[in-house]
Amino acid sequence: MAAGNHSTMTEFILIGLTEKPELQLPLFLFFLGVYVVSVVGNLGMITLIGLSSHLHTLKYYFLSSLSFIDLCHSTVVTPKMLVSFVTEKNTISYPECMTQLYFFLIFIISECHMLAVMAYDRYVAICNPLLYNVTMSYQACSWLAVEVYMMGLIGATAHTGCMLRVVFYKAKIINHYFCDLFPLLELSCSNTYINELVVLCFSAFNILGPTLAIVGSYVFIIASILRICSTEGRSKAFSTCSSHILAVTLFYGSAAFMYLQPSNVSSMDQGKVSSVFYTIFVPMMNPLIYSLRNKDIKVALSKIIEKRLFCISKSL
Repeated sequence: MAAGNHSTMTEFILIGLTEKPELQLPLFLFFLGVYVVSVVGNLGMITLIGLSSHLHTLKYYFLSSLSFIDLCHSTVVTPKMLVSFVTEKNTISYPECMTQLYFFLIFIISECHMLAVMAYDRYVAICNPLLYNVTMSYQACSWLAVEVYMMGLIGATAHTGCMLRVVFYKAKIINHYFCDLFPLLELSCSNTYINELVVLCFSAFNILGPTLAIVGSYVFIIASILRICSTEGRSKAFSTCSSHILAVTLFYGSAAFMYLQPSNVSSMDQGKVSSVFYTIFVPMMNPLIYSLRNKDIKVALSKIIEKRLFCISKSL
């Protein structure tokens, strides 16, 4: 960032989702409810996996990591958006804006790669079950988890580093509900060619790369499932993948719509709608998707509830 930029731009104004006064309170209550469900769902998933010994497997280790990422990236964005519904002028300082951008990118990029790792885990479990414990050892999984977060840190550092070089002058109103890349670049009065190139390159790597890995994994998974003779075996194998496929579709579809197009083509109003899906609804939906169709999660939850009820009745 240029030295004079500190004196010319100290804060931004976030427009939020809508400027219509009659919608502010209903939207505040709605998204507050969504955020509460998201926090309870993801914290509940992490706690349940931690407390249930029979869920201490690699599959649920990755699911717990996904819940942690969802919880964090939702918390980076949603509270500030809720403030915009109840304040007349929703401002955010320049350092706060860059900090929000940095942590948002860490977790959103990490989620891209975590979903790809989970697809690879399912590929090994279904296509090479005899080698699963060797291929997906705890050491290998730990390295995969570290690499996921490293990808997030590298991508966030590159994007935020480029953003710090951008000069902002007169225009300071961000047509968004949080500090995202394209809305900030629209306010720049300096050349943003390098920034847009970095966005497209990293978006292609962090969205298209994991997408290809997921598609490749499922091509082999489907081919392996079709070779299963029994209908029951096929149904069971498909059911283990259906939750992940739904989560991937929701997340990558909305993220790709926002980032894999040039900024002059992208409409910020359409972008806000797309962003709502992967920043607010996806973190809420993932715990529901993975719990409603998962017998292990249901059994573990019922055991925890029965144990708590027994302890309460015993104490009485």
